[in-house]
Amino acid sequence: MTNRVDTIKAYWNEAAGAFDEEPDHGLRAERTRAAWRQRLTEWLPAGAPDVLDVGCGTGSLALLLAEAGHRVTGVDLSPRMVELAQAKFAAAGQRGRFLVGDAVAPPTGDERFDVVLARHVVWTLPDPLAALRDWRGRLRDGGTLILVEGRWAGAGSDGSYVVEAEQLPWNGGVAAGDLVAAVRPLVRDLRVEDLSGDPDLWGRPVADERYALVAAAKETDPQPDPNRSPRGGDDGFAL
Repeated sequence: MTNRVDTIKAYWNEAAGAFDEEPDHGLRAERTRAAWRQRLTEWLPAGAPDVLDVGCGTGSLALLLAEAGHRVTGVDLSPRMVELAQAKFAAAGQRGRFLVGDAVAPPTGDERFDVVLARHVVWTLPDPLAALRDWRGRLRDGGTLILVEGRWAGAGSDGSYVVEAEQLPWNGGVAAGDLVAAVRPLVRDLRVEDLSGDPDLWGRPVADERYALVAAAKETDPQPDPNRSPRGGDDGFAL
């Protein structure tokens, strides 16, 4: 597993320099930036200041969030991606925290967030189900999980990703139905929005499946307080 993670890290380090050339990565066109800004505004609940952007890449979505007043922590496996994200924030005069780390277990300790966001990440992971469980565990009660994913035509079938990519569970993307099935047991409710029909998001028309899954986390069940007696009429439950 370690060798595969190292291979994936090397791939994204090498890809970092040209990453923003894709319209939906760099968000260089104002029309594309505006489209993503509008979607993020719709997806993020009011009063959700702390956002964890997992697989943040060069920080384009994180920057939109910071500009909207959110406190953003970005995590990426690629040190080069993190460097570019930090530089992007510095150039824009925005504050954000960026960490090098594995998306399956972001290095944020026991911190909790109002929102966990991941765009085009789960298909790249050797163990996406473990990542989903981890991300859910980093949400505060009632927090929001936002996954932007798709099933891309030809992706992963031409040798363009890492060696042995065909062994990844969701190589080439994940269909909405499969991701819903994986996420539903972890959350209170969810919805899926089709994104394929909005060319402004991608800088061009697209024909493959692209969507957002927005889920509300379950609230933690009350647990017995070990410092209180279960007898005497005081149940002693605390969140």
